[in-house]
Amino acid sequence: MKLLALKIDVDTLRGTLEGVPRLVSILKARQARATFLFSLGPDHTGRAIKRVFRKGFLGKVQRTSVLEHYGLKTLLYGTLLPGPDIGKHGVDQMRSVASAGFETGIHTWDHVTWQDGVAQASAAWTVRQMMLAEERFQQIFGRPAEVHGAAGWQMNDAAFEHLDQAGIRWASDCRGNAPFIPVIHDHPCLCPQLPTTLPTLDELIGLDGLDRETVATHLLSLTAAAPPQGHHVFTLHAELEGMRLASVMERLLQGWQQQGYQLVSLGELAHTLDLTGLPRCRIVRGELPGRSGKMALQGPALDNPPVSILSGMQ
Repeated sequence: MKLLALKIDVDTLRGTLEGVPRLVSILKARQARATFLFSLGPDHTGRAIKRVFRKGFLGKVQRTSVLEHYGLKTLLYGTLLPGPDIGKHGVDQMRSVASAGFETGIHTWDHVTWQDGVAQASAAWTVRQMMLAEERFQQIFGRPAEVHGAAGWQMNDAAFEHLDQAGIRWASDCRGNAPFIPVIHDHPCLCPQLPTTLPTLDELIGLDGLDRETVATHLLSLTAAAPPQGHHVFTLHAELEGMRLASVMERLLQGWQQQGYQLVSLGELAHTLDLTGLPRCRIVRGELPGRSGKMALQGPALDNPPVSILSGMQ
C-alpha cells in the first residue's frame, strides 16, 4: 500500500481565512485526506523581515514572490500593523475543517516568534509557547490536540519532551526519511515523528529552472518509484498551495493518485505503522537546498534495539 500523507501548515490569518477553505474544497473534490496544522495566536508575519541577514533568505524571497503570495497587509502585521489573533478571527474556518472530517492539530502559537526563537530558547519559554497553543486548540475544538507540526521545522529538546507531557500522539516536526522515535538526552520519547520526506514547492520553484508550470512534473518524478518505507509525507502551506499555487496542488493530487498513492492524514499514516518497531534516532540541526537557515533533521539510527512505546493509539 502506497501512502502519501498531506501535512498542511497554516501560518497566517489570510491563509486561515482564504487558503484553508480552498484547500478543503480541492481535497474533497479528489476524495483526499490531509492534516491541517493551525497557527493559533498572533499573526506577526511582518517581523520575519529580521531574517534578511540570514543566509539564503533574500534568494528565497525573490524566488517565491513573497509579496504576491502573502499580500502587503500580512507582511506588515507585527510591525506597522498590529498582529491580529488568528485563533479568534479564524475560529469558524478552523472548526469547519474539523466538521468536514479532516484531522486538525497544532502548528504553533506565534509562528514568527517560534520559528526565529525556539532553537536558542529556554525550556520555560518553550513550554509556555506550546501551552498557549494547546489551551487555544482546546478552546476552539473542545478537545486536546493529538498531532503537532512545528513552524519551520524548528524545535529544541524541551519541545520534543513536552510533546509527551501534552499527550501528543504523533508529530511531524522535522525533515527526514522515515518514521522514528526521537532520542533526547539519551531517553526515547513516546511521541513518534513522521518527518516530511519531500521538498516543498517554495524550496523548488526558482531553482534549476523550475517554475509554476514545471514544478509539479518534477515533484511527481521524485515519487514515481515507491520509497523503501512505502510512504511519503508532503508539507504544503495554506498561503501557497491554497492560493496562488492551487492549480499546481491540483495537478499534484491527480498525479499522486495516478501513481497509486492513497492521500491520507498524518494520523491515518501513523495507524498503519508498527510503532513498537520504529528506529531510535537523535535530532540534528542542518540545512536543506532551497530553504534558508538550519532546521530539525532526522539523524542516523542508533544501534540499540527498537523502542517499545505506549502511545495510546490502540
